[in-house]
Amino acid sequence: MQLLPIRQALLSVTDKTGLPEFATFLHQGGVQLISTGGTRKALLEAGLPVRAVSDITGFPEILDGRVKTLHPHIHGPLLADKSKPEHLQTLSQRNLLPLDLVCVNLYDFGRALESELDLKDCVEQIDIGGPTMLRAAAKNFHSVLVIPTPEDYPRVMAELASQHYHVTLALRRETAAKTFRLTAAYDEMIAAYLSTQRTEVPT
Repeated sequence: MQLLPIRQALLSVTDKTGLPEFATFLHQGGVQLISTGGTRKALLEAGLPVRAVSDITGFPEILDGRVKTLHPHIHGPLLADKSKPEHLQTLSQRNLLPLDLVCVNLYDFGRALESELDLKDCVEQIDIGGPTMLRAAAKNFHSVLVIPTPEDYPRVMAELASQHYHVTLALRRETAAKTFRLTAAYDEMIAAYLSTQRTEVPT
């Protein structure tokens, strides 16, 4: 699929720089917005209509927010190959809403390290759902546009504006490659940190 129409977008970001402007641009193009937690709150405060992920999954956030997007109603659409009729049929049969754009950036683990939190508190800053969504969307770049940083917004907006809210395969492949570089660096930072920590001894 050379040109991918953008109709549904999932946004879940730690860095909210430029988010209201980007989401407003999407909304003006008729894109349905779906979001989680603090991101959804920011979008609602900006006056934008946005569906909660829990409305899509039919399942609330649990375990202090550790589990909210790890669900077939999110990852089925993220991994569905839109060029395969059988994949589209599965989405339809299972009442899964197709996703076209995923905008996710990760918990700032580097900031947690700078704050010199203890091991347990640092571990809480390890993002799981974010990298999982990013990697799923990046793998499926033929069918999904992944946006891993706010720095990507202007480029994406320019292309959407020029292509009537469609994006090219070239841009989707480019942001997918960037996504895998970022998630690899994120994992390496966590691995390096954990390798320096002493094993906690129960008291």
